[in-house]
Amino acid sequence: MLNAFIFLNCDISTGPAIISEINNISGVSEASRVSGVYDIVAKVSEESKEDIAKSVKKIRAIANIKSSLTMIASEEGHTMKQMEVS
Repeated sequence: MLNAFIFLNCDISTGPAIISEINNISGVSEASRVSGVYDIVAKVSEESKEDIAKSVKKIRAIANIKSSLTMIASEEGHTMKQMEVS
């Protein structure tokens, strides 16, 4: 099982609605509002990078998301690795 963390920027005051939509996507284990550079962080757990990419594409298709950054947790040592999703 691979875990990925998706950091999202969204339009002002749209966070709660976006989190609600994210939580309905298969593979999403949690989503929370955060303060700082990003507005929301979501955790996705899937069997493969391809499945993570599918979940990320569904998240990125949600209205009012301005940008995203996806990082996959490495299986060895749990270090983070950036992943490009087209």
